[in-house]
Amino acid sequence: MTNSATTRPSAPGDTESPSTDGLWARNPRTGEVDYMVVPPTPAEVADLAVCLREAQRAWRDLGLDGRISAMLRWADAIERDAALIAEAEGTDTARVRVSAEVPYMVAASVRDWCAKAPGIIEAATLEGRSSVMNDVTYTTQLDPYALLGIISPWNHPFLLSSTDAVPALLAGCAVVVKPSEITPRFIAPVMATIAAVPELAAVFAYIPGAADVGQAVINNVDALCFTGSVATGRLIAAACASRFIPAFLELGGKDAAIVTGSADVPSAAAAILKGSVHNTGQLCFSTERIYVDRTIYEPFVAELVRQSESLELSFPDPGHGHVGPFIFERQAEIVDRHLEDAVKHGARLLTGGPSIEQGGGRYMRPTVIVDVDHTMRLMKEETFGPVMPVMAYDSIDEAVDLANDSEFGLSGAVISGSAEESDAVARRLDAGAISLQDTSLTIGIMRDVEKVAFKSSGLGGSRMGPAGLLRFLRKKALILRTGPVVTMDHLAEHNRPV
Repeated sequence: MTNSATTRPSAPGDTESPSTDGLWARNPRTGEVDYMVVPPTPAEVADLAVCLREAQRAWRDLGLDGRISAMLRWADAIERDAALIAEAEGTDTARVRVSAEVPYMVAASVRDWCAKAPGIIEAATLEGRSSVMNDVTYTTQLDPYALLGIISPWNHPFLLSSTDAVPALLAGCAVVVKPSEITPRFIAPVMATIAAVPELAAVFAYIPGAADVGQAVINNVDALCFTGSVATGRLIAAACASRFIPAFLELGGKDAAIVTGSADVPSAAAAILKGSVHNTGQLCFSTERIYVDRTIYEPFVAELVRQSESLELSFPDPGHGHVGPFIFERQAEIVDRHLEDAVKHGARLLTGGPSIEQGGGRYMRPTVIVDVDHTMRLMKEETFGPVMPVMAYDSIDEAVDLANDSEFGLSGAVISGSAEESDAVARRLDAGAISLQDTSLTIGIMRDVEKVAFKSSGLGGSRMGPAGLLRFLRKKALILRTGPVVTMDHLAEHNRPV
């Protein structure tokens, strides 16, 4: 199967894909199109699927202990090659610190899942006696899907491509990953770490490509995980439904944060700023709507503006500053359109504003915007940028109604003067994970506790907590009759009990 990459020099201003013999990737910091991958054909994807599915039987038969041993060796290989992965992903995403941290985060995830998997599987393996037939016993068999497909996004290439893969591999699945074509550079160094563990390499592959390769993956797998937009998620759900295979969808968000009148203003502003601006707002759980009690609205907005203006763009030194460029140039255009629409309908920009070009990259300063309402695209659609639209509210009931007035329900936040007050408000919000007294805390509980996405933000079982592993195991009941067989004479109408 073809799966190669190359680089080339780019002419000044050359920012479009220059060739049809492969997929070219843009460097988000320079704007240059300088890296090409050659995707597999649909026939090659089908051949790969056959090989992975055949190897899966041996991987399953290794048993959990054997799979844990292989996965721990992969974690070691990731850490050995962490610098290579970080360099590639850093070019993909224009992030320095996060890219350096991600390989160690993935390795830690592997080790933690390895530690948790035996207990999770033991708890899900049931044995017992029928509650209605005394001579019938049962045992659970957990049977993995043979081949899982993963289609992962561009905003966190290695981390989000491995989030589902690690527990699925421990469950006994073979896995094929199709990352976003926007950020393909990390694939080669990650595949090198997989190759270091031969039994893992037989059942785990990354392949580059765009939508046509994604469709080929769907056509050849037994279950699929997708992380990305709601619009694409709907198309993938329909494609999976046509094959009658399960689709686990982690989709977009429009996270709301409620700041009550008792909140500490500087601390609340710091939490909101981090939740909205970290990674240039390119996180599914980024804070995109902010509702503030009117009694503290003006000092809160002033503090948010003050803190926002203290942040620096990571330019020209990528290793210094707080806000890097947009990874995907088209995303900057989407954010610009949201701001333009809001201002056109009466909103006011207090700091920041539309994206700017610096050295070929597209940057946006932390942007605070007020006088917004729910008729504006900025308050309805996923923005995915460092923008903080702030509305005042007059009662907690109004704040809750505003927060719940969305097609999304991924996560949210409540910040108040006490954990108890925040908890009471959080329980009324229609979203799967609510951070209390801070924002963006979901990342801290990935392997600990289950949560699902509400509304259009997702479909399928939780990717977090025990379900993050168990959803890849089909539950089979082995049912044993220990007494005499019940015959048709026992079931005859004329022999019914009196």
